[in-house]
Amino acid sequence: MLVVAGLALAVARLTGARPPGPVGPTGSVTAQPSRQPGQPPAGNQPQTPVNPGCAALVANMPLRAKLAQRLMVGVEPSQPGSARTVVANDQVGGIFIGGNSTAILRGDALAQMRSIARTPVAVAIDEEGGRVQRIKALDGSIPSARTMAATMTPTQVRALAAKRGQQLRALGVTVDIAPVLDVSSQPADSVIGDRSFSTDPARVVAYAGAFAAGLRDAGVLPVFKHFPGHGRATGDSHAGAVSTPPLAALRTDDLLPYHQLLGSGPAAVMVGHLDVPGLTDKVPASLSPAAYQLLRTEFGFTGVTMTDDLGAMKAITNTYDLPTAVLTALRAGADIALWTSTEDLPTILAKLQAAAANGQLSAQNVDQSTTRILAAKGVCTG
Repeated sequence: MLVVAGLALAVARLTGARPPGPVGPTGSVTAQPSRQPGQPPAGNQPQTPVNPGCAALVANMPLRAKLAQRLMVGVEPSQPGSARTVVANDQVGGIFIGGNSTAILRGDALAQMRSIARTPVAVAIDEEGGRVQRIKALDGSIPSARTMAATMTPTQVRALAAKRGQQLRALGVTVDIAPVLDVSSQPADSVIGDRSFSTDPARVVAYAGAFAAGLRDAGVLPVFKHFPGHGRATGDSHAGAVSTPPLAALRTDDLLPYHQLLGSGPAAVMVGHLDVPGLTDKVPASLSPAAYQLLRTEFGFTGVTMTDDLGAMKAITNTYDLPTAVLTALRAGADIALWTSTEDLPTILAKLQAAAANGQLSAQNVDQSTTRILAAKGVCTG
């Protein structure tokens, strides 16, 4: 990854839009205005580049290097050398640290990884609070989203998230796959449950927006999830197929937080493994061109999109082997395919290279996503 002096710029630009503004001595970031539904995101003005010209840079990259930038793989958190090994072998664009072991976050394991990366590596974790938090053994616990919304003000949530973001940055983490934008009244222990801030879309906007802003204040990129809305879905994508209410119903509830928050500041979007009647035709949204098209057109989103885990969730694995799922997701419009292991990585890269060679994966698809990712990392300007 970039050295600490350049890290805030790199992580803040992971959306493909401009950086969030000057980072002051306290880590505060200038806010960006929100926009109306259907308008392009604000703030796509050129910034002083680290290395101008993404198009030229991408044009000169080997195909395998471009494809590797589009992969985020899970490393073994109990084995500090695992991050360095996967970057040394395959120069992936991102690593994901899951589970509750913090061994990989101690010492200089991530610094060693960064030292051998030819291109900055995004370091992601899912630190939501409550039952989904990874660094509580190091930095203490934070409440669940539902508890935050019930007991704190948005201003307090922003301060809490800023502190958590500073703790993440100190450990070498640059991307938090949070907050959850799902609108849900499910029981606390259900698949979304207390991971949702509220059953009221306006309250989700206020609290998830505050959490995201706090992460940005610390120079950590938030990731909104699970597009287009898991909060009222039937089923658990970890265990099998999941279906949401029809698209028309999502528009009046589940999609409202995306309309309000996309464009309010840098963020990536995670697309869930959700079948949406009237949109995806029984294909999980993470693999559906229609889902990505909705995000790019109706929401005007120009930033980085990623899949939910393709390798360990039965909504995918019951139907697709991992290499096929990765290729299908990238063809559909995902910029980044995520899975929570390094399983099949050489096989997947070979499959993607073959797909690019035979036209299954178009040159335009590869170059546009690679350009978006590199610009987001501050390597170049798109």
